[in-house]
Amino acid sequence: MHGPANLGEVLVFLIAAVCIVPLFRWFKSSSVLGYLAAGVLVGPHALGLIEDPDSVLLLADLGVIFLLFTIGLELSVERLKLMRRYVFGLGALQVAVTAVLIGGVVVSLGQPVEVALVVGGGLALSSTAFVIQMLVERGEMITRYGRVSFSVLLFQDLAIVPLLALLPLLGAPESSLIGAVAIAAVKAVVVVAAAVLIGRRVLRPLYRIIAAARLQELFVAVTLLVVLGAGWLMSQADISMALGAFLAGLLLSETEYRHQVEADIRPFKGLLLGLFFMAIGMVIDLPLVARETLVLLAALLALLLAKSLLISGLCLLFRLPGDVALRVGPLLSQGGEFGFVLIGGAMLSGVLDAELGQLLLALIALSMAATPAMDWLGGRLSRLAAPKPTHRVEALQDEAGEIEEHVIIAGFGRVGQTVARVLAACGVPYIALDLDHARVARGRADGLPLYYGDASRVDVLEAAGIDRAKAAVITIDRAGEASQAVAALRQHAPELPIFVRSHDMSHAHQLERDGATAVVPETVEASLQIGGILLSAVGVSTDDITRVMNEFREDNYARLEALSETAPGAGEKKQ
Repeated sequence: MHGPANLGEVLVFLIAAVCIVPLFRWFKSSSVLGYLAAGVLVGPHALGLIEDPDSVLLLADLGVIFLLFTIGLELSVERLKLMRRYVFGLGALQVAVTAVLIGGVVVSLGQPVEVALVVGGGLALSSTAFVIQMLVERGEMITRYGRVSFSVLLFQDLAIVPLLALLPLLGAPESSLIGAVAIAAVKAVVVVAAAVLIGRRVLRPLYRIIAAARLQELFVAVTLLVVLGAGWLMSQADISMALGAFLAGLLLSETEYRHQVEADIRPFKGLLLGLFFMAIGMVIDLPLVARETLVLLAALLALLLAKSLLISGLCLLFRLPGDVALRVGPLLSQGGEFGFVLIGGAMLSGVLDAELGQLLLALIALSMAATPAMDWLGGRLSRLAAPKPTHRVEALQDEAGEIEEHVIIAGFGRVGQTVARVLAACGVPYIALDLDHARVARGRADGLPLYYGDASRVDVLEAAGIDRAKAAVITIDRAGEASQAVAALRQHAPELPIFVRSHDMSHAHQLERDGATAVVPETVEASLQIGGILLSAVGVSTDDITRVMNEFREDNYARLEALSETAPGAGEKKQ
């Protein structure tokens, strides 16, 4: 009976997404904002094409679950330990201070402590889905402000566990607030510890068996089972399903199946996350917003301003640079998707009355819609506060101290910038060094991990975390400086892979003698690329082109070098 109706709703969602989201992208806006607008348009308070938002909320919640699973996959326990200062320090302080300040305002307005706890906790959380989506779209997860923002968001996602566990206790008659908090904390610790223990024993053997079967569809089915099963087990203990998915992803991140799992889950995450944002747009009660416009606007400005100032101030307290603090504060100033979950649950349990709950939901949705504007403001303020490049290595040392398995790029000209973009597109962290003051200033203003430094100096290499680096890329224009950088890197890190760009074959041989792992002669490689395009144009098959190109590269361009030495005029002085 419900099949055709549900199919009709799915078609409405898909049509709205296909028509509206590309329009927002065309105007250089976030796709998340496009999904929100699409949800408002088809919802019961606008065109009314979908009357019941609750019919899609389950699928929408799955979007957040898959997002948290993917975030867990991208982490590891070791990386989490490396980020602990910002996750469990800055993140914990931000949630606690924000919740207390907002809760104090709620109490001063005559509301009971239980309501203040829910409202303060709900508005202290920011939008993991919205912010991460924006950072990923722009390739800025690897920047310092991107990593700090992610660390704070990660603790917020962890904090939802005791907050959700509190709801049934707060809604019970004659409940003790202190006792409720204690019970929620104990339950959260026990459930999370049990999940980690069981997951370590089960997940790797399970995937080993499925991988041996060599059935791709079965591998995908097991991944879906792990994600949804972990979420369901958490829900049985009144814990956030999203946290269960995050823990499953975190445990899988340490296995050899991580990359295949991530590739399999990506289509589900993207589609369901878009549905989640459309569902948020649908629940915005436009008539209520119209009646309470002034109240909501005042609350919206207060929330955005207060959280921006508070988070930026806490960043400074943790000795982060002013430009990073001014970027992180506005970016995390909105309410979040878990605020919807917490406040919606409080309305169902009777802790919040319906009208107050609807106003809070509208406030969170409006604050999320304002995120692109707040991020733009933070970017402008950050550029004004960006420090001038100096020869000091303290800032570089602070930056590198937060990451591992990164790539060091020496030289940030056109080649170095291209390499950096490729790394960022794949989520590989990097630290770039350059000796051009103006270039470094521009890169810092754009939030890039670019520092003034000489890659041939031992103190600069140590500050850049050479001992924890995964590889180094040398793209310096000047042959002598490139050779010095290769020699210094090889002396300090004998096992580190070093990839170098050279001008010609003679320079390439010198770099190999200095210790380069692989050298790409720029002029020769460009000639090969032109030759490959030419062969394709005259009808040579792709397989033959690939074979020929590989033959020239396999012997390190020796055949090309021999041809150039025997060519007419070779060895003559160029005019």
